[in-house]
Amino acid sequence: MQRQVRGTTFDAQPMTELSIEDLDQAAIQEAFGSDAPLGEARLRTLRLLMPYQGRLVPSVGGILLFGRERQWHFADAWVQCGRFRGTEKIDIFDQTDIHEPLPQAVNSIELFLKKHAFKSAEFGAMRRRDVWSIPLTMLREAVVNALVHCDYSQQGSPIRIAFFDDRIEIESPGLLMPGMTIDEMKRGVSMIRNPVIARVFRELGLIEQWGSGVKRIFAEAAVQGLPEPHIEEIANRIRMSVWLAAPVVVPENAPVTQSVTQSVTQSDALLPMLQLLREGSQSPGELRRHLELRHRAHFRRHYLVPALQRGLIEMTLPETPNSRLQQYRLTAKGQQYLKDLT
Repeated sequence: MQRQVRGTTFDAQPMTELSIEDLDQAAIQEAFGSDAPLGEARLRTLRLLMPYQGRLVPSVGGILLFGRERQWHFADAWVQCGRFRGTEKIDIFDQTDIHEPLPQAVNSIELFLKKHAFKSAEFGAMRRRDVWSIPLTMLREAVVNALVHCDYSQQGSPIRIAFFDDRIEIESPGLLMPGMTIDEMKRGVSMIRNPVIARVFRELGLIEQWGSGVKRIFAEAAVQGLPEPHIEEIANRIRMSVWLAAPVVVPENAPVTQSVTQSVTQSDALLPMLQLLREGSQSPGELRRHLELRHRAHFRRHYLVPALQRGLIEMTLPETPNSRLQQYRLTAKGQQYLKDLT
């Protein structure tokens, strides 16, 4: 409350004991798709750095977004994803902990959700359209909203994503901002809890317009004919429940995954891309569009390069790797890898 009276927010506070060296420049470059480190002026504009007693220090938001030792300073700034059998938190089937920088966590959470959904195809007059069994557009908005508006000053629990047979719950620490109501959220009224984090997410294209995320979630539910998402305050947390069009049921004989990983595994991350290439060669742009990945550098580093290094895919024009006509296709090893999974 004292911060609000002074007109400052938690993520805009200086981390006075740290220096610019505590920001992970590689993670910043990757997020912004930059070939060179961002200069001090740019970092100050983004408020990742701020002046303090004659020197530059990271802001809380800077460390939350791109800190080298983020978990050391903010032990609960991570995301716990779980897939439960049925409609209650009783029988957990799979669990993954995501400790990546916040912008990268968006895609990792989406990959976890896709891992437990299924995809079908609709054929129109001109082209095929892939349809997921979960409302990905709505869920992505809800995940971004949770990451941006989480109260990271709280301690004791992370952001939680719970996938049930009939719904997906996104739960984050922090009640509504003072003076804000759930009805106002639905109408698109917004009060920014973390302006530093929100600014970076907007610069990265993860937020399109201030206050539009929740409003778009409800509008998309109406378009898809889904029940209206439910928002509620529980203790010191906010929970949004997004309902599914049809139940997504875990098979009774499916093995339980009890291990908790630091992030989505590389194989999990590559699988959607490999499944796309099963249908034929595609350009990097086509793959990014199908995977809904906006940032070229992230796609190249975490998808193309690992798949090439493992021999799962190959270039169609290996002699001219930078050709605008370059496409990628499965190798025999990649085809066998997919076959072994089925």
